[in-house]
Amino acid sequence: MTELRHRGGVADPDLPQQQSEDKGSEAEDRMEKDGGVSDSESKPDSGVPDVPTTSDDTPEVLNKALSGLSSRWKNWWVRGILTLAMISFFFFIIYLGPIVLMMIVLCVQIKCFHEIITIGYSVYHSYDLPWFRTLSWYFLLCVNYFFYGETVTDSFFTLVQREEPLRILSKYHRFISFALYLSGFCMFVLSLVKKHYRLQFYMFGWTHVTLLIVVTQSHLIIHNLFEGMIWFIVPISCVICNDIMAYMFGFFFGRTPLIKLSPKKTWEGFIGGFFATIVFGILLSYVMSGYRYFVCPVEFNNDSNSFTVYCEPSELFQLQDYTLPSVLQSFTGWTTVKLYPFQIHSIALSSFASIMGPFGGFFASGFKRAFKIKDFANTIPGHGGIMDRFDCQYLMATFVNVYIASFIRGPNPTKVIQQLLALRPDQQLYIYNSLKSHLTERGLLGALEEAA
Repeated sequence: MTELRHRGGVADPDLPQQQSEDKGSEAEDRMEKDGGVSDSESKPDSGVPDVPTTSDDTPEVLNKALSGLSSRWKNWWVRGILTLAMISFFFFIIYLGPIVLMMIVLCVQIKCFHEIITIGYSVYHSYDLPWFRTLSWYFLLCVNYFFYGETVTDSFFTLVQREEPLRILSKYHRFISFALYLSGFCMFVLSLVKKHYRLQFYMFGWTHVTLLIVVTQSHLIIHNLFEGMIWFIVPISCVICNDIMAYMFGFFFGRTPLIKLSPKKTWEGFIGGFFATIVFGILLSYVMSGYRYFVCPVEFNNDSNSFTVYCEPSELFQLQDYTLPSVLQSFTGWTTVKLYPFQIHSIALSSFASIMGPFGGFFASGFKRAFKIKDFANTIPGHGGIMDRFDCQYLMATFVNVYIASFIRGPNPTKVIQQLLALRPDQQLYIYNSLKSHLTERGLLGALEEAA
């Protein structure tokens, strides 16, 4: 079209538009001379920045053993073997207890942050943005200090009150957190370079969105863990099961594409993974609900200075009789079944893992397609980076935390007493007299004294 417009000296009908564009270019040139915009920023966006593609780091042993297979089946076996290895490692860290689980969550968070920030650095490495990496990791430290400081104060209250330095840090925790973040903010402002303003603010936003996605969600995962390891294990296991079963059903039966962002995802895999995850969630919940180690909240024992997971299981983890619908009665011949109430809740958890959880993967797929990369990293052969394996888990963590707060968690008398013990003696006496007067007016205190 451009050649036809200029051939034979014919006047270009789009000349006014071209003149406008030329004037725009001249204006941009003047801005460059004034130091407003760099050469790189004045260039039109060519599409997708160049990002180094991840290489295949499949172990040589597996490459030799699977050399006779097609690429499709080779990938299937590599993914299968590594999946079994990761599941075995998952069982091992569960056996080691809640402290190790928390450390693993923290390590996963740091690795996911590193993978996303590395992509940003690779995209704009040629611009040599000053202090970018240092400030990114500094903000990660600040946000972790804030969130985990809140968790320590809430979950280790007696230990914090017993040690003077910890008590001071706890009292001024939010002020210290704000001061740390404010220092990073000032360092960012001081690092601004005349010709890279736009890119530096872009990367500032990149870092903060990454912090929002990664650190906040990992903090919620640990909060769920304190409610009982079952609230940590069952949701994560449901996401893992859905990922595996959707892949299996899609691999063998998939014919109908599900979403353009992930061409390999199929409706057959999505539906098959849904029903398989529901059944898996009910069975896993039944097995785990019978063990106090999994259902008891993780608490800090002040006498032994260690975590304890021993308690009297709540009604949520006690078998109850449920009457089956008439349709199921005629089909199974049973009128009632014994179930743990948590199994009913597991249906909601596994349904979310199957229906909404994959959208975390679709979001990650869109992000990777935007930068023309296959995986976030090549940490796990056949699976990509750590973020590739945990993209669905972050949505799940938020849902579980909201679900517990909305439908499960009630007032905690232990935490109320801990807060009362931290008050001054005159404040404790005021609360005592107010509570005594309230109970007397309701007739409860007199009844209790007579019973005693």
